[in-house]
Amino acid sequence: MQEDILINWSPQETRVAIVEGGALQELHVECALERGLVGNVYLGKVARVLPGMQSAFIDIGLERAAFLHVADVWHTPAEGETISAARNTAAQIPIEKQVFEGQSLMVQVIKDPIGTKGARLSTQISIAGRMLVFLPQDDHIGVSQKIAADQREALRARMQALVGAAGGGFILRTNAEDASDHELADDIAYLRKAWARIKEGAARLPATSLLHQDLNLLQRVLRDLTTEATQSIRVDSLEQYGLLKAFGDEFMPAAAQKLQHYKGERPIFDLHSIDDDIAKALGRRVDLKSGGYLIIDQTEALTTVDVNTGGFVGARNFDDTIFKTNLEATQTIARQLRLRNLGGIVVVDFIDMERDEHRQAVLDEMRKQLKRDRVKTMCGGFSQLGLVEMTRKRTRESLAHMLCEPCPLCEGKGMVKTARTVTYDIFREILREARQFNPKEFRVVASPKVIELFLDEESQHLAGLSEFIGKPVSLHAESAMGQEQYDIVLM
Repeated sequence: MQEDILINWSPQETRVAIVEGGALQELHVECALERGLVGNVYLGKVARVLPGMQSAFIDIGLERAAFLHVADVWHTPAEGETISAARNTAAQIPIEKQVFEGQSLMVQVIKDPIGTKGARLSTQISIAGRMLVFLPQDDHIGVSQKIAADQREALRARMQALVGAAGGGFILRTNAEDASDHELADDIAYLRKAWARIKEGAARLPATSLLHQDLNLLQRVLRDLTTEATQSIRVDSLEQYGLLKAFGDEFMPAAAQKLQHYKGERPIFDLHSIDDDIAKALGRRVDLKSGGYLIIDQTEALTTVDVNTGGFVGARNFDDTIFKTNLEATQTIARQLRLRNLGGIVVVDFIDMERDEHRQAVLDEMRKQLKRDRVKTMCGGFSQLGLVEMTRKRTRESLAHMLCEPCPLCEGKGMVKTARTVTYDIFREILREARQFNPKEFRVVASPKVIELFLDEESQHLAGLSEFIGKPVSLHAESAMGQEQYDIVLM
């Protein structure tokens, strides 16, 4: 099916929506303040060499100098020498014999600055593409260990043919497993152009200059998200449209031809009610068109999806009702996995079906819908308990983790203690305090709902407690407190 990409840009945030058939399929969000430095390439200047620490401080134009350890100084492997052996050789050469103060050095950030610590650097440059990682200082062809062993040699041979005499090292990422020669060749061409631009900048620009920045979300739209099925890419910012067009014309001309500047008066995300879909994607319940619904719960270990018939009674008999609900659910589940970017283990509890042909049809439809996912998925069959287990590769934070944070009241549990339970906790705490201390009075500070319960239904118990410990107990309602929060003040 044809798809459209809508880009909503603001100085603080970029949002990208992939729409297919009028429905939101994927959402990508990038906050300007949260973009890290990892992957950036700088022309640094050696500020200090510390032989005692076998390290050097490099000025790359940031507030704090960055840190280069001798183990991160790249040493070109000799003929027949492995990369690990080359690293060991470099680490045995004292850093004061490899760099000197005032020297200009091309470096790449491998760890962001944290607190008072500066960024950590390496002199081995690697440039990430859509399916490949380019190692311009090396000539090794590597393949991700996550790709099946029996496929690695064939992929390595294909890459050797595509790289040819131009040389350079490449690592095939997991999403290159099913890539065509044309897609790999496009990635190689893009990476070589990026490296040529880095070298040209290093020769022309002064020390402490930024030579290469890892692509932002707008640029990754052209590199990673645009496919043959993409019919248009609409951007609501004229400035960003111009920058993206220039980038696309140089590196991805085919994708750049699909760019359009959106000039409408309505916000671009209002065209397909994108914000409404985002709000629904943050909830547990997802309604199906037939009247059924899904309940999606995301936990640390796995994601569970429960399918329910709800108000759907339109089929001729109960078996058909269940079958049609499950069939409809497969499409919605696959879409929600993409939209929420749920990764790891996913367990789906379809409504129990009596007939084997119904179960097989639902399973076939589920696998068919998952094939449309650009992220690698694997779907098993029905278990003995009637559950379908599947996995989806984690590529980035889920939508809920990007846009939400745990509730400060329930601390992410999704539930809070009842007001009555809290009052009984307070009773026990007062008894505990009365055994250890001898104040003139106990003052309970709690939420208005808890205090109201003390004054009404629990007033006799409160009076009995006060008489038992021989001390008055006063109450104070604090509207800023959550239902589980309370404080007992010794007066």
